[in-house]
Amino acid sequence: MKHTIFFWVALLCFSIATHAQQEIPSAEPGQQYGKPISSEGAISVEKLETFLEADTAYIGKVSAEVIAVCQKTGCFMEVKREGDKDPIMVRFKDYGFFMPQDIVGRTVVVDGRAWIKETSVASLKHYAEDKVKSAEEIAQITEPKEDIAIIAEGVPERVSVNESSVLS
Repeated sequence: MKHTIFFWVALLCFSIATHAQQEIPSAEPGQQYGKPISSEGAISVEKLETFLEADTAYIGKVSAEVIAVCQKTGCFMEVKREGDKDPIMVRFKDYGFFMPQDIVGRTVVVDGRAWIKETSVASLKHYAEDKVKSAEEIAQITEPKEDIAIIAEGVPERVSVNESSVLS
């Protein structure tokens, strides 16, 4: 009897531990995310958009303001575009690193590959859930979306605001 109770308590504890939401650490000065890179040579989001009008993909660095980070694990972020355009989704190569949620509003440089991609309705709904959108907002997603996507291999230690301050 004791073994049975111990087994069920252990199973419950294991289940809670594996399903508990991980806390994402805060951003720290000098922190490198992913592959070590520098911020030199980064282009703006506007230049990326212009480049992708003429070519199928861009490999390099892009500087952009972070407007959202996945609220569950930090497994993606969205960066700002000018005007009323939808933000650009930035995911991380092989889920090799995650971003802290407190970088929203900061300018980052991502190094990786950008291209025009169609995102399925299922993926859009999944991302909306990760952004903690309401059930009504998620239900309104009924069409796939074609837009710029970035797979980043690294975000350098210099995550700044207005190109001058270091991540702090």
